Amino acid sequence: MRVFVWLLLLALPLVAGEASAAGPERIIVAFGDSLTAGLGVPVDQTYPARLGERLRREGYDYKVVNAGVSGDTTAGGLRRVDWALRLKPEIVIVELGVNDALRGQKLTSVRANLEQLVARFQDAGVRVLVAGMRLPPNYGTPYADEFYRLYREVARARNAPYLPFFLEGVGAIPRLNQADGIHPTAEGYAIVVDHLWPFLVPLLRK
Repeated sequence: MRVFVWLLLLALPLVAGEASAAGPERIIVAFGDSLTAGLGVPVDQTYPARLGERLRREGYDYKVVNAGVSGDTTAGGLRRVDWALRLKPEIVIVELGVNDALRGQKLTSVRANLEQLVARFQDAGVRVLVAGMRLPPNYGTPYADEFYRLYREVARARNAPYLPFFLEGVGAIPRLNQADGIHPTAEGYAIVVDHLWPFLVPLLRK
């Protein structure tokens, strides 16, 4: 019995060393609204889930947390930053703002909220990818153009990587969207991940 206990004690430092060498889990937070949450598709077909699969396939050891909330706005996102930071993410992909615009919010407020949101993540040492959005043409060209530009302006002001259009190759293509014409199908989300991938890779570590 004494021999068994001695061997067990001898093995403990080795186990602890292996756990330490593995290090804490690396986290990417997909932070957004219903487009991130994956409204209307199974959980395993949302873009965060598909992104997690792509990361594993490409040999990157990251866990992707789906922090999408349907209907969320930039103001709502600001209220969730502390919660997201408790996850200790290395990277946050910010996809927010379209619900503000669909409600006719002043774009100066949307821009200010987004910039503050990105700044709070960056101040905590998080790498942030800003995902831009577009509006349908029926919102008027001046408003839609200003909305599209504000993402680039926020990214430039915060020196953050910038994905010009989150739904590139998917938006306004009927076969890649659900019946509402807004939310992608599972096939659409696969394209979202393919388009996002080259913008994310420079932020990753192996």
